[in-house]
Amino acid sequence: MTLRDAATVVLVRDAADAPGFEVFMLLRTVKSDFNAGAYVFPGGGVDRSDGDAAAQAICSGLGAAEASARLGIASGGLAFYLAAIRECFEEAGVLLAADAAGRPLSLHEPAVQQRFAAYRAALNAGTTTLADICAREGLRLPLEQVHYYSHWITPDGMPRRYDTRFFLCRAPAGQQPLHDGQETVDHCWVRPADALARHAAGRFNLVPATRKQLEFLARFADADSLLAHVAAMRDIPAIQPQLILGADGKPQRVRLPLPEGVEEVDLRGVAL
Repeated sequence: MTLRDAATVVLVRDAADAPGFEVFMLLRTVKSDFNAGAYVFPGGGVDRSDGDAAAQAICSGLGAAEASARLGIASGGLAFYLAAIRECFEEAGVLLAADAAGRPLSLHEPAVQQRFAAYRAALNAGTTTLADICAREGLRLPLEQVHYYSHWITPDGMPRRYDTRFFLCRAPAGQQPLHDGQETVDHCWVRPADALARHAAGRFNLVPATRKQLEFLARFADADSLLAHVAAMRDIPAIQPQLILGADGKPQRVRLPLPEGVEEVDLRGVAL
């Protein structure tokens, strides 16, 4: 099965009612052909338009060569950053952008909110591009605020396989994320430790790769320390789990070759 490049973004905000931070997660519809019925972060495949000249022209804070170097590839790194931002807008309605003065995009005003809701619909329909939207609104994409921190490759044997780069950034204060009602049917802000506890109790379906992201995030006491850590990360290894099949030929366990050691996960009852 051919690998498709993909990007996922973790939106982080300070918790309102207690110390710590929360991350934004979406619930995929059970009709989805990938991660059905599981909670995920916004993300999806890299499109051809993500790496074209028009897309690169709206970026700031990170050049094409530096973006590729951070991802450990010869070229095309900016496309992953652009895909993360585009997918975040398509799936969650949050556009990580700033105006010419560097002010983060705010959607508090009803007229602006309606205008960008129409942009989101057009982007999902394929009738516009992120570059067109930013050019029309005088926006730039501040890539220095989007931090690459993890790299996972879907195991052999899966019907769809992705070479996925994970990014993390602080959620803009002037925007409220929302699921799209099609591919995703619910959303929540949740502390990583709480998401893991709900998953352990059988009330929060997670695929192994998402669970491992949450375990990493749960190590940090606050958003500032997390953001400082991921901003400094370099030389990030690729992690490719291995499916272990049962006697019936169906996936029974997955072996995770992690930097801290090999872990095996029972796949019975786990979304794939």
